[in-house]
Amino acid sequence: MIEIDGTVPQNIHYKWSKNNKPIARVQQGEKVRMEIPDCFINQLTENSTVEDLKKIDPASMDGASGPIWVEGAEPGDILEVDIHEIKPGKWGFSMTDEAYGILPGRFQDKLTLWDLHDGLAIPRSGFKGIKMPTNTFLGIMGVAPADGEFPMLPPQYFGGNIDNKLLTAGAKLYLPVNAPGALFSAADPHAAQGDGESGGTGIETAATVTLSFRVLKGKPIKYPRAIVELNSKRCLLAMGIADDLYKAAQLAMDGLIDELERRGVPGGEGYTICSLAADLHISEMVDTPNNVVSMTIPLDVIQRS
Repeated sequence: MIEIDGTVPQNIHYKWSKNNKPIARVQQGEKVRMEIPDCFINQLTENSTVEDLKKIDPASMDGASGPIWVEGAEPGDILEVDIHEIKPGKWGFSMTDEAYGILPGRFQDKLTLWDLHDGLAIPRSGFKGIKMPTNTFLGIMGVAPADGEFPMLPPQYFGGNIDNKLLTAGAKLYLPVNAPGALFSAADPHAAQGDGESGGTGIETAATVTLSFRVLKGKPIKYPRAIVELNSKRCLLAMGIADDLYKAAQLAMDGLIDELERRGVPGGEGYTICSLAADLHISEMVDTPNNVVSMTIPLDVIQRS
Protein backbone atom coordinates (compact mmCIF):
# COMPACT_ATOMS: atom_id res chain seq x y z
CA MET A 1 0.00 0.00 0.00
CA ILE A 2 1.22 3.51 -0.84
CA GLU A 3 0.95 6.04 2.00
CA ILE A 4 0.51 9.73 1.08
CA ASP A 5 0.39 12.72 3.42
CA GLY A 6 -1.99 14.94 1.51
CA THR A 7 -1.97 17.59 4.22
CA VAL A 8 1.49 19.03 3.54
CA PRO A 9 1.68 22.09 1.25
CA GLN A 10 3.80 20.43 -1.43
CA ASN A 11 1.11 17.78 -1.92
CA ILE A 12 -1.80 20.23 -2.37
CA HIS A 13 -2.78 22.11 -5.53
CA TYR A 14 -5.23 24.97 -6.05
CA LYS A 15 -6.06 24.64 -9.73
CA TRP A 16 -7.04 21.85 -12.09
CA SER A 17 -4.44 21.41 -14.82
CA LYS A 18 -2.73 18.64 -16.73
CA ASN A 19 0.51 20.46 -15.91
CA ASN A 20 0.24 19.72 -12.16
CA LYS A 21 3.15 17.52 -11.15
CA PRO A 22 2.14 14.13 -9.71
CA ILE A 23 2.96 13.50 -6.06
CA ALA A 24 2.84 9.71 -6.53
CA ARG A 25 2.61 7.07 -9.24
CA VAL A 26 0.50 3.98 -8.68
CA GLN A 27 -0.14 0.74 -10.49
CA GLN A 28 -3.69 -0.30 -11.28
CA GLY A 29 -5.18 -2.18 -8.33
CA GLU A 30 -2.58 -0.86 -5.90
CA LYS A 31 -4.13 0.59 -2.76
CA VAL A 32 -3.40 4.16 -1.73
CA ARG A 33 -4.01 5.49 1.77
CA MET A 34 -4.05 9.28 1.90
CA GLU A 35 -4.48 11.84 4.66
CA ILE A 36 -6.70 14.69 3.47
CA PRO A 37 -7.26 18.02 5.27
CA ASP A 38 -10.57 19.85 5.64
CA CYS A 39 -11.79 22.32 3.02
CA PHE A 40 -10.10 25.27 4.79
CA ILE A 41 -6.77 23.40 4.82
CA ASN A 42 -6.41 23.52 8.62
CA GLN A 43 -7.13 27.25 8.96
CA LEU A 44 -9.65 26.46 11.72
CA THR A 45 -9.06 24.49 14.92
CA GLU A 46 -11.46 22.78 17.29
CA ASN A 47 -11.21 25.89 19.47
CA SER A 48 -12.17 28.33 16.70
CA THR A 49 -15.08 30.77 16.98
CA VAL A 50 -17.22 32.54 14.41
CA GLU A 51 -14.75 35.45 14.54
CA ASP A 52 -12.09 33.19 13.08
CA LEU A 53 -14.11 32.86 9.88
CA LYS A 54 -13.09 36.44 9.06
CA LYS A 55 -9.43 35.35 9.09
CA ILE A 56 -9.83 32.61 6.48
CA ASP A 57 -7.62 33.09 3.44
CA PRO A 58 -9.80 32.28 0.39
CA ALA A 59 -6.68 31.52 -1.64
CA SER A 60 -5.96 28.60 0.70
CA MET A 61 -9.41 26.99 0.51
CA ASP A 62 -10.50 23.83 -1.28
CA GLY A 63 -7.00 22.74 -2.22
CA ALA A 64 -6.86 19.14 -3.42
CA SER A 65 -4.42 16.45 -2.37
CA GLY A 66 -2.65 15.13 -5.44
CA PRO A 67 -2.43 14.58 -8.25
CA ILE A 68 -1.81 10.84 -8.43
CA TRP A 69 -0.53 9.37 -11.69
CA VAL A 70 -2.25 6.08 -12.54
CA GLU A 71 -0.13 3.88 -14.78
CA GLY A 72 -1.74 2.97 -18.07
CA ALA A 73 -4.32 5.77 -18.12
CA GLU A 74 -4.55 7.62 -21.42
CA PRO A 75 -6.96 10.22 -22.85
CA GLY A 76 -10.21 8.59 -23.86
CA ASP A 77 -10.06 5.98 -21.10
CA ILE A 78 -12.26 5.78 -18.02
CA LEU A 79 -10.69 5.90 -14.55
CA GLU A 80 -12.44 3.67 -12.02
CA VAL A 81 -11.90 4.88 -8.45
CA ASP A 82 -12.70 2.20 -5.89
CA ILE A 83 -13.47 3.87 -2.55
CA HIS A 84 -12.50 1.27 0.04
CA GLU A 85 -12.61 3.28 3.27
CA ILE A 86 -13.06 6.85 4.50
CA LYS A 87 -12.30 7.58 8.15
CA PRO A 88 -13.35 11.06 9.32
CA GLY A 89 -11.42 13.09 11.86
CA LYS A 90 -12.47 13.33 15.50
CA TRP A 91 -14.19 16.69 15.00
CA GLY A 92 -15.65 18.81 12.25
CA PHE A 93 -17.43 22.08 11.64
CA SER A 94 -20.36 23.52 9.75
CA MET A 95 -21.03 27.14 9.07
CA THR A 96 -23.62 29.63 7.95
CA ASP A 97 -22.31 32.41 5.73
CA GLU A 98 -24.61 35.36 4.99
CA ALA A 99 -23.35 35.37 1.41
CA TYR A 100 -23.53 31.63 0.74
CA GLY A 101 -26.13 28.90 0.30
CA ILE A 102 -29.43 29.12 -1.56
CA LEU A 103 -30.89 31.65 0.92
CA PRO A 104 -28.11 34.27 1.01
CA GLY A 105 -28.58 37.14 3.43
CA ARG A 106 -31.28 35.45 5.50
CA PHE A 107 -29.21 34.20 8.44
CA GLN A 108 -26.22 35.58 10.29
CA ASP A 109 -22.77 34.00 10.16
CA LYS A 110 -22.49 31.01 12.46
CA LEU A 111 -19.84 28.38 13.17
CA THR A 112 -20.79 25.08 14.78
CA LEU A 113 -18.22 22.57 16.01
CA TRP A 114 -19.15 18.88 16.02
CA ASP A 115 -17.62 15.90 17.80
CA LEU A 116 -17.46 12.85 15.54
CA HIS A 117 -17.55 9.36 17.01
CA ASP A 118 -19.49 6.09 16.86
CA GLY A 119 -21.16 7.07 13.59
CA LEU A 120 -22.63 10.27 15.02
CA ALA A 121 -21.93 13.99 14.81
CA ILE A 122 -22.73 15.73 18.12
CA PRO A 123 -22.85 19.55 18.24
CA ARG A 124 -20.88 21.25 21.00
CA SER A 125 -23.51 23.99 21.27
CA GLY A 126 -27.07 24.62 20.15
CA PHE A 127 -29.36 22.31 18.16
CA LYS A 128 -31.14 21.08 21.33
CA GLY A 129 -29.18 17.87 21.61
CA ILE A 130 -29.62 16.72 18.03
CA LYS A 131 -27.25 13.92 17.02
CA MET A 132 -26.56 13.75 13.30
CA PRO A 133 -25.75 10.37 11.68
CA THR A 134 -22.48 10.58 9.79
CA ASN A 135 -22.16 9.60 6.14
CA THR A 136 -18.56 10.38 5.27
CA PHE A 137 -17.53 11.07 1.68
CA LEU A 138 -15.09 13.20 -0.30
CA GLY A 139 -16.65 16.34 -1.75
CA ILE A 140 -13.85 16.77 -4.28
CA MET A 141 -12.66 14.00 -6.57
CA GLY A 142 -11.46 14.71 -10.06
CA VAL A 143 -8.87 14.30 -12.78
CA ALA A 144 -6.96 16.74 -14.96
CA PRO A 145 -8.85 18.59 -17.72
CA ALA A 146 -7.89 18.11 -21.34
CA ASP A 147 -6.72 21.70 -21.76
CA GLY A 148 -6.44 24.93 -19.81
CA GLU A 149 -6.56 25.64 -16.11
CA PHE A 150 -9.67 25.66 -13.93
CA PRO A 151 -10.23 26.96 -10.39
CA MET A 152 -11.11 24.39 -7.74
CA LEU A 153 -14.74 25.54 -7.85
CA PRO A 154 -17.19 25.02 -9.51
CA PRO A 155 -17.44 21.34 -10.56
CA GLN A 156 -16.63 20.52 -14.18
CA TYR A 157 -16.92 17.65 -16.65
CA PHE A 158 -13.80 16.06 -15.13
CA GLY A 159 -15.25 16.03 -11.62
CA GLY A 160 -13.84 18.34 -8.97
CA ASN A 161 -16.17 19.74 -6.32
CA ILE A 162 -19.09 17.44 -7.14
CA ASP A 163 -20.15 17.08 -3.46
CA ASN A 164 -22.05 13.87 -4.19
CA LYS A 165 -23.09 12.39 -0.84
CA LEU A 166 -23.59 8.93 -2.37
CA LEU A 167 -19.85 8.46 -2.97
CA THR A 168 -19.23 6.80 0.38
CA ALA A 169 -17.04 3.79 1.17
CA GLY A 170 -17.98 0.92 -1.12
CA ALA A 171 -18.84 3.14 -4.08
CA LYS A 172 -17.01 3.14 -7.39
CA LEU A 173 -16.55 6.46 -9.19
CA TYR A 174 -15.90 6.66 -12.93
CA LEU A 175 -14.15 9.71 -14.39
CA PRO A 176 -13.25 10.60 -17.98
CA VAL A 177 -9.48 10.50 -18.52
CA ASN A 178 -8.26 13.59 -20.36
CA ALA A 179 -4.50 13.50 -19.81
CA PRO A 180 -1.81 10.81 -19.52
CA GLY A 181 -1.83 9.24 -16.05
CA ALA A 182 -5.34 10.67 -15.38
CA LEU A 183 -3.86 12.85 -12.56
CA PHE A 184 -6.44 12.10 -9.86
CA SER A 185 -6.89 14.36 -6.84
CA ALA A 186 -9.22 14.39 -3.82
CA ALA A 187 -10.25 16.85 -1.10
CA ASP A 188 -13.08 18.32 0.96
CA PRO A 189 -14.13 15.45 3.26
CA HIS A 190 -17.65 15.72 4.67
CA ALA A 191 -18.88 13.79 7.71
CA ALA A 192 -22.47 14.61 6.74
CA GLN A 193 -24.27 16.55 4.03
CA GLY A 194 -27.69 16.64 2.45
CA ASP A 195 -28.28 16.55 -1.29
CA GLY A 196 -27.48 19.95 -2.77
CA GLU A 197 -25.39 21.19 0.17
CA SER A 198 -28.14 23.84 0.28
CA GLY A 199 -26.86 25.84 3.26
CA GLY A 200 -23.34 26.10 1.85
CA THR A 201 -21.42 23.46 3.82
CA GLY A 202 -21.61 19.94 5.11
CA ILE A 203 -19.92 18.93 8.34
CA GLU A 204 -16.41 19.68 7.13
CA THR A 205 -13.64 17.51 8.52
CA ALA A 206 -10.31 15.89 7.76
CA ALA A 207 -10.20 12.25 6.68
CA THR A 208 -8.04 9.26 5.91
CA VAL A 209 -9.12 7.58 2.69
CA THR A 210 -8.12 4.28 1.08
CA LEU A 211 -8.56 4.07 -2.69
CA SER A 212 -7.49 1.96 -5.63
CA PHE A 213 -7.71 2.57 -9.36
CA ARG A 214 -8.45 0.67 -12.54
CA VAL A 215 -8.30 1.91 -16.14
CA LEU A 216 -11.14 0.95 -18.48
CA LYS A 217 -10.40 1.08 -22.19
CA GLY A 218 -13.01 1.58 -24.88
CA LYS A 219 -15.90 3.99 -25.22
CA PRO A 220 -15.22 7.18 -23.22
CA ILE A 221 -17.67 9.04 -21.01
CA LYS A 222 -18.38 12.78 -20.92
CA TYR A 223 -19.25 13.27 -17.24
CA PRO A 224 -18.70 11.35 -13.99
CA ARG A 225 -20.61 8.15 -13.27
CA ALA A 226 -20.67 5.78 -10.32
CA ILE A 227 -21.98 2.61 -8.75
CA VAL A 228 -23.37 3.40 -5.30
CA GLU A 229 -25.44 1.99 -2.46
CA LEU A 230 -28.84 3.65 -2.08
CA ASN A 231 -31.76 2.39 0.01
CA SER A 232 -29.94 -0.93 0.50
CA LYS A 233 -29.67 -1.45 -3.25
CA ARG A 234 -26.70 -1.28 -5.59
CA CYS A 235 -27.41 1.47 -8.11
CA LEU A 236 -26.03 2.95 -11.31
CA LEU A 237 -25.49 6.71 -11.11
CA ALA A 238 -24.81 9.24 -13.84
CA MET A 239 -24.06 12.91 -13.21
CA GLY A 240 -24.79 15.96 -15.31
CA ILE A 241 -22.88 19.17 -14.65
CA ALA A 242 -24.07 22.47 -16.11
CA ASP A 243 -24.92 26.06 -15.21
CA ASP A 244 -28.63 25.26 -15.49
CA LEU A 245 -30.39 22.61 -13.38
CA TYR A 246 -32.60 21.46 -16.27
CA LYS A 247 -29.60 21.08 -18.55
CA ALA A 248 -27.71 19.21 -15.80
CA ALA A 249 -30.71 16.86 -15.44
CA GLN A 250 -30.72 16.25 -19.19
CA LEU A 251 -27.02 15.43 -19.14
CA ALA A 252 -27.51 13.04 -16.20
CA MET A 253 -30.34 11.24 -17.98
CA ASP A 254 -28.36 11.08 -21.21
CA GLY A 255 -25.45 9.54 -19.30
CA LEU A 256 -27.65 6.95 -17.60
CA ILE A 257 -29.32 5.97 -20.88
CA ASP A 258 -25.84 5.51 -22.37
CA GLU A 259 -24.81 3.39 -19.37
CA LEU A 260 -27.91 1.23 -19.82
CA GLU A 261 -27.08 0.81 -23.52
CA ARG A 262 -23.65 -0.48 -22.56
CA ARG A 263 -25.45 -3.09 -20.49
CA GLY A 264 -27.67 -4.23 -23.36
CA VAL A 265 -30.72 -1.96 -22.99
CA PRO A 266 -31.57 -0.13 -26.27
CA GLY A 267 -31.71 3.66 -26.01
CA GLY A 268 -35.46 4.07 -26.44
CA GLU A 269 -36.17 1.38 -23.87
CA GLY A 270 -33.61 2.97 -21.56
CA TYR A 271 -35.47 6.29 -21.81
CA THR A 272 -38.67 4.56 -20.73
CA ILE A 273 -36.96 2.60 -17.93
CA CYS A 274 -35.45 5.82 -16.58
CA SER A 275 -38.89 7.43 -16.51
CA LEU A 276 -40.33 4.41 -14.67
CA ALA A 277 -37.57 3.53 -12.21
CA ALA A 278 -34.79 6.15 -12.06
CA ASP A 279 -34.58 9.06 -9.63
CA LEU A 280 -33.11 12.53 -10.04
CA HIS A 281 -31.07 14.08 -7.21
CA ILE A 282 -29.78 17.64 -6.90
CA SER A 283 -26.32 16.67 -5.67
CA GLU A 284 -24.72 20.12 -5.63
CA MET A 285 -26.17 23.59 -6.29
CA VAL A 286 -24.20 26.13 -4.24
CA ASP A 287 -20.88 26.14 -6.10
CA THR A 288 -22.07 28.57 -8.75
CA PRO A 289 -22.36 28.80 -11.61
CA ASN A 290 -22.44 25.02 -12.11
CA ASN A 291 -24.86 22.51 -10.63
CA VAL A 292 -24.55 18.74 -10.27
CA VAL A 293 -27.61 16.58 -10.89
CA SER A 294 -27.45 12.80 -10.48
CA MET A 295 -29.78 10.15 -11.84
CA THR A 296 -29.82 6.74 -10.17
CA ILE A 297 -31.41 3.42 -10.98
CA PRO A 298 -31.20 0.13 -9.03
CA LEU A 299 -29.14 -2.49 -10.84
CA ASP A 300 -31.77 -5.13 -10.14
CA VAL A 301 -34.19 -3.29 -12.44
CA ILE A 302 -32.18 -4.31 -15.47
CA GLN A 303 -31.26 -7.82 -14.33
CA ARG A 304 -32.68 -10.42 -16.67
CA SER A 305 -34.15 -13.67 -15.40
